[in-house]
Amino acid sequence: MRSESLLSGFLIVQKREISMRSRYSISIVLVVSLCFACQSAMAADVPSYGKREARYYQQVDSQTVRCQLCPHQCLLINGMRGICRVREAQGGKLYTYVYGNPCSYHVDPIEKKPIYHMLPGTLSFSIATAGCNLRCRFCQNWTISQRTPEEVNSLEMGPQEVIAATLRSQCDSIAYTYSEPIIFYEYMFDTAKLAREQGLKNVMVTAGYINEQPLRELCKYIDAANVDLKGFDEKYLLEVCGQKLTPLLEALKIFKEEGVWIEITNLIVPTLNDDMETIKEMCIWIKDNLGDEVPLHFSRFSPMYQLKNLYLTPLATMEKAKEVADSAGLKFVYIGNVPGHPAQHTYCPDCKNMLIERVGYSIKQNNIVDGKCKFCGRPIPGIWTK
Repeated sequence: MRSESLLSGFLIVQKREISMRSRYSISIVLVVSLCFACQSAMAADVPSYGKREARYYQQVDSQTVRCQLCPHQCLLINGMRGICRVREAQGGKLYTYVYGNPCSYHVDPIEKKPIYHMLPGTLSFSIATAGCNLRCRFCQNWTISQRTPEEVNSLEMGPQEVIAATLRSQCDSIAYTYSEPIIFYEYMFDTAKLAREQGLKNVMVTAGYINEQPLRELCKYIDAANVDLKGFDEKYLLEVCGQKLTPLLEALKIFKEEGVWIEITNLIVPTLNDDMETIKEMCIWIKDNLGDEVPLHFSRFSPMYQLKNLYLTPLATMEKAKEVADSAGLKFVYIGNVPGHPAQHTYCPDCKNMLIERVGYSIKQNNIVDGKCKFCGRPIPGIWTK
C-alpha cells in the first residue's frame, strides 16, 4: 500500500494463510471467472450492517451490472464481486459490503498520512475497511487491503458513530486511509458530509484510481488528500500495482480543480521505479499540471509482502530523487521513512529558514504565522487554520 503502515493492536485479522494469485495486469475475465459457490458463501457471512446499495453503477440487464466507480469498470454477473472484493452484483443491482464496517480505526498524528501542510501537530481519527482496487506487490497493509470483508474482523461504526468517536478523541480531522478509501466510497461520502457539518476536516489517503463523476462529487466534502503517484511508467504500474497511469493523472488534476489540498507520495522501489529520468518526467508533470507548490514526499521502500526479495531503498537514491525534484522547480520536497533526515522539515522557499521542524510525527517548532513565513512574510500554501 503506502508508507503509512498500520502495524498496531487496533488491527485484528484472522490467523490463517490465504493463497494469493499473482494478478497484476487486471482484466474483467479474472473477475467473472470466480466461483459462484464461493462468492455466495462469502456474501452469506457479511454482517447485514455492512450491505448498502452502491452509488455508481449501470444495470446492463436483470443479471448483470457494470460498476462505474473506478477505471476497472468491472462487469459483474449476479453473485460476482469486483476487483475490489467488496462490491457484488445481486438482482441487477450493485451492493457494497463494507458500509459502516471498518476493520481498523486509530488516532494518528496528521503527519503520519503524510499531510505536512494542514494543521500541523493535530490528530486525525483514521478508519479503514477491507479491500482495494489495486494489487500493489509492496503493500504494507495487505492483511486488510488484499482481503475480503469476510477475512477480517470488523466492527459496526456508522457515520454518526465515527463523528462521535472523532470528537471524543479530540481530533480535528477524519482520515480515510490504510487500505483504499475509494472502495468504501459510500461510507466515506456519508461520513465526510456529516464531518463537514461538525466543522471537522476530511483527509483522503488514496491511490486516486477513481472515475471523474464520483471523484468530483466526493471533492465537495474532502479538504485534503495525499495521493500515491506510485510511478510514472505504465509498464511498472500495470505489472507491480495493477493500474494505468492516465486515470491517476486525471484524478490529480480533478483534485486540484475542485480545490482539494493535495500532497503526493512516491514510494521509490529499488530496481523497479528508481530511474532518475522517469522521476524527472514525473516532477515536471507535477509542476506543469498541479503547480510548483504541491508537496512531494519521496518515501523509502522496505521489503514487504511480495517484494521481500528486494532491499531497503539506498539513502543516496532518496537524496538524488530530491535533488531531481528540486532542480525541476518543486518547492516543497520531502524524504520519508528516513528518521532524522533534514528533508522531513519544511523550509521557506524564499529565505530558506526552517518553518516546521519535525521529530518523527511530532512538531518541535512551527514558524508559520497566519499562513506566512514568520521570517520573511512569504505565503506558505496549505491549510493552517481550523
